[in-house]
Amino acid sequence: MMADDSVGTMTTTSAVAEDERTLNDDDQRPRDRGLWRDLVAYWILGLCNNYGYVVMLTAAHDILKELDGGDDHGKSINEYSIANSTMRSDGAFDFATEKRPCNKISTGAILLADILPALSVKLVASFFPLWKHVRVATCILLAAAGFILVAFADVEWILFLGVICTSFGSGLGEATFLAYASYFNKNVISTWSSGTGGAGVIGALSYTGLTALGLSPKATMLVMLVVPTIEAGSFWLLLRHKDTSLGPQPPNPEAEKSHQANGNALQEHERPLENWRQKINYIPSLFIYMIPLILVYLFEYFINQGLFELVYFPGIFLTQSEQYRWYQVLYQVGVFISRSSVNIVQFKQVWIMAVLQFVNVVYFTFEAVYLFTPSIWIIFVLILWEGLLGGGGYVNTFYRMQIEVPEARREYAMMITSISDSVGIALAGIAAIPSHNAICDLPVPDRLL
Repeated sequence: MMADDSVGTMTTTSAVAEDERTLNDDDQRPRDRGLWRDLVAYWILGLCNNYGYVVMLTAAHDILKELDGGDDHGKSINEYSIANSTMRSDGAFDFATEKRPCNKISTGAILLADILPALSVKLVASFFPLWKHVRVATCILLAAAGFILVAFADVEWILFLGVICTSFGSGLGEATFLAYASYFNKNVISTWSSGTGGAGVIGALSYTGLTALGLSPKATMLVMLVVPTIEAGSFWLLLRHKDTSLGPQPPNPEAEKSHQANGNALQEHERPLENWRQKINYIPSLFIYMIPLILVYLFEYFINQGLFELVYFPGIFLTQSEQYRWYQVLYQVGVFISRSSVNIVQFKQVWIMAVLQFVNVVYFTFEAVYLFTPSIWIIFVLILWEGLLGGGGYVNTFYRMQIEVPEARREYAMMITSISDSVGIALAGIAAIPSHNAICDLPVPDRLL
């Protein structure tokens, strides 16, 4: 019995030592002087891949105004109120109808058009070879088509077709670039995540800034065609490409050969997935990464696309449309900060972020119904906090996978887990539409009277 315990202890010690060797492989390898190219390229690719997606969500309020056939660019919330009111004898206004100034369609409708195609393409891409050049070329063409269709749309279905093209390109790009990252130094995950966070800030700020300078939403979309061009240059000129035909290679090939020569062959859970059945059976083992990330995105996008539009402050320095845009900007700033911090701070328990995000949902739901918060600056701080949680959930999930998932399965695991945020966002869009409409039908709160 004691001999068995001794063998078990030796096995455990050996496994721990092996894990430590794996984690230190990057430090033991010779310095890669060209690594900066991969890191910078992945930052730019993350920015360009998510840029169009962010712009479509930031522009959602303006797109919906166009669908309604009106242009309220610069209108204040008081103008909405006066249009639906009558003047009392004392010169004040009473609401003729107890209806809030809401879009006919929730921005959740734009969210669904912006995420369902991405979700579908991620599901399909996971089961096909990593044809990186064909995939990336398709992503770039779809991104350009999305901007052009939205810019020149004069009917509803063309607007939504443009959003859908952008979504397909972004979804395919995320699945492809995350899978391809398994062939590179693990730090490309942190630069990719930082780039996607940067897309949020730069995308939201550029759209908000250009429209504030007087450009129409359509002209702004045409200016943004430069982004797919930058993406192409980063992928084909800056990134050092890897041979994907052999699968991801171990960080120390000579050590790997030595281990196998000594009889330390790969264990069952470390072997490559050879057919569709094995791939499907492997998915439940990824739920530890997927479920917390789904919940984080479900809660935060329910806030962003179902409640942001309903949280507004009349009579301040920003109109309703401008408030919505700046909500999106601040959210993306929070995402960018947290996605750029994984090399400084790591959180293994992503489920804690999901719980905290649910607390945000409760607060913003009560705010949308009762409009009780005394200052927009409090809302600004809470939105920044919401973005920090969302970005932290994303980057820590994929950073953990880059370390914990066996190399032979990492490419597939990255592609499958990349659907998690899309699943959460899609569920948020479905929930946001009826919730938005229900709140719109409630009596007008005191802050708007």
